[in-house]
Amino acid sequence: MSTDEGTVRIDSWIWSVRLTKTRSLAATACRGGHVRLNGERAKPSQPVRPGDEVRLRHAGRERVVIVKQLVRKRVGAPAAAEAYVDNSPPPPPREAVAPVGVRDRGTGRPTKRDRREMEQLRGH
Repeated sequence: MSTDEGTVRIDSWIWSVRLTKTRSLAATACRGGHVRLNGERAKPSQPVRPGDEVRLRHAGRERVVIVKQLVRKRVGAPAAAEAYVDNSPPPPPREAVAPVGVRDRGTGRPTKRDRREMEQLRGH
């Protein structure tokens, strides 16, 4: 790798610690402005050092992590969790409401009356 001894590319690090599924997704997030390094927009090749704050907006929520260790290769989930301190806000609570308008399997197509009732339940 052509980086300094004490740094790793940010897209590679985000992928290595399992914040994104692929490295190309991490690079795309960087190019799209969804990754901030110490408050500044990060380019995919920007180096990461221990102590840096990485903010990643991904899958509808923001992750805020502080780099503890540099990881060059993708590691397992337990090892990945030790590579950073997670300061992310808690995810928004899921609604504990039963799915609306779900029909039993094998009951056939809904009638016009059934469709009206389902739309009424959904609030349309």
